[in-house]
Amino acid sequence: MSTTSHKKTYDWAALAVLAIVFVALTIVAGFLLRGMRLDLTQNKLYSIAPGTQRILASVDEPIHLYYFFSQDATSSVPSIRAYAQRVRELLEEMSQRSKGKIKLTVIDPQPFSEDEDRAAELGLTAVPLGANGTGGGTSLYFGLAGTNSTDGHETIPLFQPEKEEFLEYDVASLIHRLAHPKKPVVGLMSTLPVDAAFDPQTGQMRQGWAALSQVRELYDVRTLASDMTSIDKDVDVLLLIHPKDLPPQALYAIDQFVLRGGKLLAFVDPLSMQDNAMGPMGAMGGGAGQGSDLGPLLPAWGIDYDRGKVLADAKLALAVATRRGQPPSRHLGIFGLGRDQMNSKDVVTATLDSLNFMTAGALSARKGATATFEPLLHSSGSAALLGSERFAMLEDPQTLLDGFKPTGQVYTIAARVHGKLSTAFPGGAPASAVPKPQDTPGKPPAPAAAQLKTSQGDANIIVVADTDFLADMLWVRSQNVFGQPVAIAWANNGDFLNNALDNLAGSSDLISVRGRQSFFRPFDRVDELRRQADEHLRVKEQELNRELQETERKLSELQSGRNDKNALVLSPEQQAELTRFQEQRVSIRKDLRDVRRNLQVNIDRLGTTLKILNIAAVPVLIAIAALLLAAARRRRLKRGREAVAQGAMT
Repeated sequence: MSTTSHKKTYDWAALAVLAIVFVALTIVAGFLLRGMRLDLTQNKLYSIAPGTQRILASVDEPIHLYYFFSQDATSSVPSIRAYAQRVRELLEEMSQRSKGKIKLTVIDPQPFSEDEDRAAELGLTAVPLGANGTGGGTSLYFGLAGTNSTDGHETIPLFQPEKEEFLEYDVASLIHRLAHPKKPVVGLMSTLPVDAAFDPQTGQMRQGWAALSQVRELYDVRTLASDMTSIDKDVDVLLLIHPKDLPPQALYAIDQFVLRGGKLLAFVDPLSMQDNAMGPMGAMGGGAGQGSDLGPLLPAWGIDYDRGKVLADAKLALAVATRRGQPPSRHLGIFGLGRDQMNSKDVVTATLDSLNFMTAGALSARKGATATFEPLLHSSGSAALLGSERFAMLEDPQTLLDGFKPTGQVYTIAARVHGKLSTAFPGGAPASAVPKPQDTPGKPPAPAAAQLKTSQGDANIIVVADTDFLADMLWVRSQNVFGQPVAIAWANNGDFLNNALDNLAGSSDLISVRGRQSFFRPFDRVDELRRQADEHLRVKEQELNRELQETERKLSELQSGRNDKNALVLSPEQQAELTRFQEQRVSIRKDLRDVRRNLQVNIDRLGTTLKILNIAAVPVLIAIAALLLAAARRRRLKRGREAVAQGAMT
């Protein structure tokens, strides 16, 4: 046998041995590293947030999760299948981290099956897929249902890829609600007529606000007096609507509630159009008498707010009719916000489309504040603050345009404040907040609670500088359906209220889960390579284009001297020049094609490198890690045996 034949035999044998070793190492690595996870992504996409881990650790009773996804219906929709895989991986990770408390079942509901009926019973939404190559006319189930030991159930009817950043938050919130099925308690304090009551002016029952009716369906709402001296510890969220001129004892009670960890949602207003102290809407009130704030609380929490200033926005202003018989006109103090004016990274505002405001105020971060001020809603750049007196006896909204000059500043209308807070009463509780001694013989008076100077943990509050925002006139209309009045929403004002309460009433750990990075990341490196190649080659491309234009111009001039009657007008030298220009044009066009083709070279090279790393380098690294782990285990076992042997000898 020749040397060449021996060499080929050895080469094939070496490849076979390497293949066997690679398969063996993969099997060993899978066995030794079972259950181990290493997240190497930049934004820790495959790691759950610390808040989620604490929520999972707090689960006491078994929770069953049923993940419904239609595999066959999405065979031609790879984007949905990729997101579905992401959802499943997250659910499996949570199930594993729960130490057996969360049982996950994955279901592929086939048409007309019991699984499909069960999905519908649990409240999941079936989305029809078109017959134009995106699903064959079938329906897609892509949601999650959960049950607890007390027959409670929660659902995510449909996972939406555009909400992928809130995927972990939505699932963690569902688990938290199943683990804590009791309705959260919302303490409501308002100086406005938000609930249904008898109106002495009309002699009839006045309907309550639709926004508050929805809240009462979802939460255990407890009405609090404006002169309260304390807030019960079982109140989860305090909802303040137009806290107008509250007495010191009420402000102190709110201060201590927030510092001990209570959540707060406050709606203040420089000019509330729903305040009974003002005249009809056409008069537009006086200003200071219809304003509200929280006294020393907002400055202590790092929020600046001027009760005497109303926000006017020329770009977002809505056309309204302030008097009967008059045509609608743009009102700078009544404006609508779109998605561009909402914080897309916060779960409260991420899914909203439109919000309407009337004579709202503006909030800003106070200089030197220790807590984090996070805007949720803001104006456009064509806005300014006007004195509330400008709206006194306002008959024509067009007069607001007189002398109006936008400042170019973007004003915050609603904000979230979280972090460490200090008390607004550093000198101690006001005298009116100290409980009076009881007169009951033989029973000592209840001791006053010790004052908290700083917040216990991170506080979490949301402040909105408008109260008319919740009134029906700005977001809902009543429609008669089968003889019953039904509220039909035409804006998302009520959704904002429910989202904020849902976020605040949930576990404080959920705040760390808000707005995780998206799983589908842009190809930053590819985009950078494309940009660099474009910069380097664009100059050459422009030069070639100029040469091509000049060549075609000269070629056109030469050809214009020819005609059908006399084809020999051009001299031999001119004919040679014509031929040369034609060849030059072909050459320049070829160079242009080469330049444009070279734009893709570096990108293709990067793709090849990534394929090599994924196919070869990563498995090799995993195999090396498995061998190192196995060696470490052997050393520990050896030391243990030696220790046992020495003990036996002694």
